[in-house]
Amino acid sequence: MEEGKSMTVSLATASNWLRNYGKAWEEASPQRASELFTEDCRYYETPFSKPEIGRDGVAKYWQAVPDSQSEVVFQHQVLAIQGQSVIAHWSASFTRVPSGVHVKLDGVLALEFTDAGLCSSLREWWHREETPPT
Repeated sequence: MEEGKSMTVSLATASNWLRNYGKAWEEASPQRASELFTEDCRYYETPFSKPEIGRDGVAKYWQAVPDSQSEVVFQHQVLAIQGQSVIAHWSASFTRVPSGVHVKLDGVLALEFTDAGLCSSLREWWHREETPPT
């Protein structure tokens, strides 16, 4: 590889990262989630939100998951890869604690990766459907 040129992210690398991201969510592990990112990453929950910065910011953002969500299921599909940029479709479902409301999310991630396979930028767009407990 020429100096100054970055590698193209492989489908396997992108899929593995997304699988680990989903597993961190399903296991409610802020630490595991933060380890998927660079030390100076930018994590945008929505297009208009200020980003969480760095691994500490990601861990802080994810701190609410263990106490507020249970029975999390995450799925993903890589839609496109160009250089180190990845676009993926994702969906998730979980139950809100303690209300019992069932939540379905459907969204898209725009991800930027380093040569080491860490995410340096995450931007998400998503919609939510909530169903009260029966």
